[in-house]
Amino acid sequence: MLYNTTYKNKDAEATINNLIGKRYSFFESIKLKGTGSKRMIIEDVSIGFKTIMNTVSDVNYGNIELRSKGIIIHINKGLQNYSWAIPFYQLHIYKTNGYSLHAQGNYVRFKTDKLYKENKTFLDRILQLKVENEENYSFYENNN
Repeated sequence: MLYNTTYKNKDAEATINNLIGKRYSFFESIKLKGTGSKRMIIEDVSIGFKTIMNTVSDVNYGNIELRSKGIIIHINKGLQNYSWAIPFYQLHIYKTNGYSLHAQGNYVRFKTDKLYKENKTFLDRILQLKVENEENYSFYENNN
């Protein structure tokens, strides 16, 4: 689900909150040692997201926000902001030529440069939360 979040959109906010949970409070965010990544350079996106990327040879930036049941990838295009909500059960993470997040038939690949290295601990935490979330909803474990 990709939403234009440049301006406040109550419908999109309600849908995102239902899908991946509400934002963490200030104190919960401190307890978790942060719920948002620093900005990273987007190296490539799937065909479905090509329209929201800068067409000129401009650098595209994105960042990741953590929620209780998933993540939001925020993509900036000029003065517009787009948000892609991904529940943990749909999230697939690959580290190949870059660090890519796949879900719902789309992907965003971030460049592995110094900005990636600054976010390494945050990205490791996303992986850990994904594993914990899958353990909570494991079909095999619940039927034994």
